[in-house]
Amino acid sequence: DGFFDALDGAQRAALRRAGSPYAYPARAPLCYQGEDSDHIIVIESGWAKVASGTEDGREIILAVRGPGDLVCESAVLGSRQRSATVTALSAVRALIVPAARFTAFLDAHPGMWLLVSGTFVRRLDDADRRLQASVSAQGARRLALLLADLADLSVRHAPPAPDGGVEIAPPLSQEELGGCIDASRETVARALAVLRDAGLVRTARRRIAVRDASALRAFAENALD
Repeated sequence: DGFFDALDGAQRAALRRAGSPYAYPARAPLCYQGEDSDHIIVIESGWAKVASGTEDGREIILAVRGPGDLVCESAVLGSRQRSATVTALSAVRALIVPAARFTAFLDAHPGMWLLVSGTFVRRLDDADRRLQASVSAQGARRLALLLADLADLSVRHAPPAPDGGVEIAPPLSQEELGGCIDASRETVARALAVLRDAGLVRTARRRIAVRDASALRAFAENALD
């Protein structure tokens, strides 16, 4: 579950008092890479991507965040410039909390420091796993691992279909899927065809449904043995 989901009712109310609600339209930036950080953002609804630009103009998508997730927090807690740009993938309803008020909230609820540090550790573990996959697996298996992870994320917020299928909730384009696995749009299109032919996914315009999440993950992890 996300950061906000782990809070009890009193803690959520306290955090809301410390911040201000804000609505972002799809494709609007929540924060920019390189800017000074003075606030954190909690996503209450909607989806966003965390991306870093390369010197040659490519976009590397580092993560996808959704309801309950904390974003733009590492720069505040590390007292440095933001290391990535966060952009809304869909309409996002969020809570903006100034840095000083957020740290005061954490001090008033000491257990929250452990929650935030645990979030950092999980995100580092996820990044390490994705890096391992990127150097040890071909395109179709890298995409399968990504889609399996996105299916796990999606099912937290919406139940699977009666047939067990899981529709990927974050509305990522093929180009953005490529940005997640360091692959071209053409590589993603070919990989999706492989996964469709294997009966693991169904696709439509900007829509992907995972037909069998366990089989998809098994397909992906065969390359990591």
